[in-house]
Amino acid sequence: MKPGKIIIIVLAGFLAISCKSQYDALLKTADVELKYNGAMNYYNAEKYLKAATLFDQLLLPLKGTEKDDTVQFYLGLSNYKFGDVTTAEANFETFVQVYPRSPFTEEAKFLRIECLYDGTYRFELDQMPTYKTMSAINEYLYEHPNSKNIKRCRDMLVDLQERLDKKSFEAAKLYYTIEDYRSAAYALKNVLKENADNQYREEIMYYIVAANYHYANNSVPEKQKERFMALIDEYYNFVSEYPESKYKKEVDGWFANAQEYTTKK
Repeated sequence: MKPGKIIIIVLAGFLAISCKSQYDALLKTADVELKYNGAMNYYNAEKYLKAATLFDQLLLPLKGTEKDDTVQFYLGLSNYKFGDVTTAEANFETFVQVYPRSPFTEEAKFLRIECLYDGTYRFELDQMPTYKTMSAINEYLYEHPNSKNIKRCRDMLVDLQERLDKKSFEAAKLYYTIEDYRSAAYALKNVLKENADNQYREEIMYYIVAANYHYANNSVPEKQKERFMALIDEYYNFVSEYPESKYKKEVDGWFANAQEYTTKK
């Protein structure tokens, strides 16, 4: 190995040991001011885990001082930037409860929302975190109507509502998938009763028509006329709202079959 490379390796090792020793010294020191400055330096150097550990050690020593809220806020911020959103959310929630009038309070509320949002799941999974996040966002918007974070909050709400809409739609459509058409029509109508503004309204109404058609088509002869008449009602509901729908040709075909059957019989 060349001498130059040996020197570089030794120097790098020395610096690593030096940095480690410095951090270990800060962890052990009783000098609160030194530890506080060290925590801030690590935060500014983007060494967020080390910063968080030091800020956590400062919670009790600085409790009741002018730096009390700063330490608690930067503890949450360090955990957030490190990527531990679960711990950060808890930090920010505590901060808001303990320091409702701090200059950091609004930002702590918003960052808690970001943590909650990051902890939500895909539409197929449990949506309780989604409801919790939406509640926190609505509370924030009510309390801070002029916040710089308004657009971000509204974008999150749109995304979260879309997940809820999709979950309810897909759960109802499952009956259609397994060919239980009567239950499908009932479940899909209930989705719109619960939320008429569901973002999948067109698809839901299409599947209501489809479910009614297949239910009538597969019925015993003595029940078909009545059920095709129900299909015709749902067809008119659909085309009155979506006259240019991509499903128009298909539902027109079902409607024509239903008309032919009811007229003939």
